[in-house]
Amino acid sequence: MTSYQLSSGDLTADRRAQYARLYAEGGDLGAAVDLQVQALELAPGWAAGWHELGNYREKTGDLTGAAEAWRRVLALSTVDIFGAGLRLSLTGQAATPALPPSEYVEALFDGYSDRFDAALIEELGYCVPERLTALLAEVAGADAQFAKVIDLGCGTGLFGERIRRKTSWLEGYDLSQGMLAKAGDKGVYDRLGQADILHGIPAARLHGAEPADLVAAADVFAYFGDLDGVIGIASDLVAPGGLLAFSCEAGLADSDWLLQASLRYCHGADYLRALLERNGLSIERLVQEPIRRDGPDTITGLLVIARKPSRTNLRAALPAALAAEPADRGEETPGDGPLLPM
Repeated sequence: MTSYQLSSGDLTADRRAQYARLYAEGGDLGAAVDLQVQALELAPGWAAGWHELGNYREKTGDLTGAAEAWRRVLALSTVDIFGAGLRLSLTGQAATPALPPSEYVEALFDGYSDRFDAALIEELGYCVPERLTALLAEVAGADAQFAKVIDLGCGTGLFGERIRRKTSWLEGYDLSQGMLAKAGDKGVYDRLGQADILHGIPAARLHGAEPADLVAAADVFAYFGDLDGVIGIASDLVAPGGLLAFSCEAGLADSDWLLQASLRYCHGADYLRALLERNGLSIERLVQEPIRRDGPDTITGLLVIARKPSRTNLRAALPAALAAEPADRGEETPGDGPLLPM
């Protein structure tokens, strides 16, 4: 059961739910469903219990029953910390949301923070921080220094540890207080703040703080479907001439975004190109490669380094834009930066 609501408040219900978990772990999902139903008869207001029942029913193929359980979760919970709405959409019972509830993401990573580093690096072979750092060296030079770096969705500081020696000021922001506590323990950030990327970054930064030479989002955009808003915010944080580095899970090249069974989103390369161009960023590197394991499967990611034009480039482009004939202004032009083949 979830770490943020382990008990139903009824000892007998808790005991039956524990037996249900043991049966589920042993592969007897029918028995798990029966025992979980018995537990909920004793504790019908237990949202976490209904969430688990939905998961058991889904694994048996009873999608109608699973959807019924997840709807009970949403009726009982003032906020969807369990991701029940996401699961409903995956089973075709609800429209797919453009992003998950922030309360769900916060609870997920608060519960994951104590084992995050070991699980990702040792068990899943997670390599996004190292690969983004290597791509930045290709673009900016191995000895490049960044006066200021902003790490969006910094988590426990895995990317921060790798970029620290290349900057004199490092800021990190995350939705999860548990993750921020772990990042703080590493002592690599000059400033840490709890913030929702879409709504809270300006308030979390120091008053009058300037844009950064590098803004990074390592393994963050998988928790957003529609990236238009978050790419816009990230772009606003990048100083003219600066870089944006981020990763996504790779979807079909010609798709926009898709919610996956993992409750994470994947994105298409063409979609990313269009968003970056719309936000005034040119692609320096876009590569597709494995980024971690998920059980027996390998997760393929898109790693991107994009640049915001410098003020000099912007001034140079302005006269040409003003001189363009009206008929020419509607034509599409290719992006400024080199694109690597996928």
